[in-house]
Amino acid sequence: MPRFLTFTPNPALDVSTSVDQLVDAHKLRCDAPLVHPGGGGINVARVLHRLGAQVQALYPAGGATGERLHGLLMAEGVPDLCWTIAGETRESWTVHERESGREYRFVLPGPTLSAAEWAEGLMGLRRVSPSPAWVVSSGSLPQGVAAEGHAQIARVAKAIGARMVVDSSGAALIAALAQGVWLVKPSLRELAELTHEDLTTPLQQRQAARQLIERGQAQMVALSLGPEGAMLVTAEQCLHAAALSVPLRSTVGAGDSFLAALVWALDQQDDLRLALATAMAAGAAAVMSSGTALCQPQDVARLREQVLIETC
Repeated sequence: MPRFLTFTPNPALDVSTSVDQLVDAHKLRCDAPLVHPGGGGINVARVLHRLGAQVQALYPAGGATGERLHGLLMAEGVPDLCWTIAGETRESWTVHERESGREYRFVLPGPTLSAAEWAEGLMGLRRVSPSPAWVVSSGSLPQGVAAEGHAQIARVAKAIGARMVVDSSGAALIAALAQGVWLVKPSLRELAELTHEDLTTPLQQRQAARQLIERGQAQMVALSLGPEGAMLVTAEQCLHAAALSVPLRSTVGAGDSFLAALVWALDQQDDLRLALATAMAAGAAAVMSSGTALCQPQDVARLREQVLIETC
C-alpha cells in the first residue's frame, strides 16, 4: 500500500515543443511535441515512483484529456486514484525558443469543479486504506474550489494521521498554513508575500522561515532560492545548499522533483543534510531533461555527491 499519496487538484496534460523563434502573425513550425502527465502532485508522484517509493496519485480527470493523462501515468507504472469530473482536464504548453534559449509557458485555467466533485476527491483521500504516512498536496486549485482547498486536504491528512506537505501559492497557501502543515515549500517571492518583508539577506530569509514555524504554521520550511540554491529550516536547524551548475534544458518540474526527493529522503532517515542534498540533486537533474521529463534516479545519485551544504 502507498506510503505517499499525492493530491493534484488541477492536473494537466503537459505538452512541450521547440521553435526557432517566436514571431507574431506567422505560422510557427514546431518540433514533434513531448507529452507527459502533469500538475504538481502528479509530477511529485512520478519522481517518487522512480525513486522506488510506494506512491499513489489522487486527482480529478475529465474528458479525452483526462483519459490520456491517466493512460500516460499507467504507462509509467505510477498507481493512481482518479475520480471522474464533468469538465475536460486542461493542457499546458511549454515552448522553447532555440534562438534565444528562452522558455515560454502557456497555462490554461482548467475545468470548473462542482462542490460534489470536490467533495468526492476529499472522500477519496479519507478512504485510502491503510492511510499513507505522507500526503503531498501540490499545485493550483481548480475553478469552483475555494481558497481553502489545500487547507481542507490538510485537515483530512491530520485526521488520518499523515504528514501534510503543501506546495502552492497565494490565498490557497495562506489558508493551508493557517490550518498548519508539516512541510511547506515556498519560493522566495512567496515567502516574502507571506511575511510582507523584503527578504534580501540570508538572515532575513531564515528569520522569515522561522516565523512560520514559531506560529505553528509549519514544522519545516524548504525555501527555494532559484540560482542561489535552497534553504531547509526547522526550529533547531538551518541549512543552505548552493545551486548546482548543470546544462539547462527546461526548468519545468524542477521544483516538483526537488520536493519529491526531499520527502523521499526524509522518510528514509532524519538526516537533514542528506535530504537537502538529494532534493537539490533531483531539481538539477530535472533541469537537464527536456520538457517535463523530470529527473532520473541515476542523475540524482551522481549529482548528490556534488551538493555543497552549509549551516545558515
